[in-house]
Amino acid sequence: MTADYASRAEILKLARVLDVEPERLEYLARVDADDLKAFREQVTDTLFDANIAVLQRMALAARLLPGGVLAKIAEKVFGPLLCARIAGLVDVARGVDVAKRLHPRFLAEVAAELDPRRASAIITRIPLDTVLAVAAELARKEDWITLGRFVGHLPDPTVRRALEQIDDAGLLRIAFVLDDKSRIDHVVGLLPADRLAGLLTTAGRDEDLWTPALDLLTHLSEPRRATLKPLLGGLPSGFRERAQATIR
Repeated sequence: MTADYASRAEILKLARVLDVEPERLEYLARVDADDLKAFREQVTDTLFDANIAVLQRMALAARLLPGGVLAKIAEKVFGPLLCARIAGLVDVARGVDVAKRLHPRFLAEVAAELDPRRASAIITRIPLDTVLAVAAELARKEDWITLGRFVGHLPDPTVRRALEQIDDAGLLRIAFVLDDKSRIDHVVGLLPADRLAGLLTTAGRDEDLWTPALDLLTHLSEPRRATLKPLLGGLPSGFRERAQATIR
């Protein structure tokens, strides 16, 4: 079960990188999830390293411009894709300064194209208000994959505040595509005590959320799963049986 869920999640993320519908990659469903992740990262590296010399020269040239001017050029000339490619090459302080000046809607578009591994130092230093505005925009667009990629690169207080803005269905979908599934139990621990019960109740009402919810259960610690057992009785029979089997 766990392997099947992991492969499905990786196919969704690979489809995003390749800009294709996930259905086109269903033939990869039986491939090991770790292999799919390694392939996704190879594809991402290939895309980001293309024309690297040109991008490095652009990043060096960016040092010469005032932050306000550079932010305007980024929005009006570069666009989100080019900004995402350059983000990991610019000086951290300059990257943070420019990010603060960008409109949250544009910054959300940049985030969707960004490889967080390359810009983690910038991401962790972006002001809380900016992060929350971008998270709200991504949630509005239901871009759960981008939100899932950034959770592992933000400090806990920021993650906690960002998750407050996202409903239970959104949280389940984010957890399903989280890059580092070993962090799920930790992230759930950042939620209010009653929120985990709400996640299960929400999943019980919507069959589309059963897979993300069951996947979430497989990554919770034993003590946290135990707290959910009393809640199972009120859930729809199909979901209740699957949840009980997963908890066992």
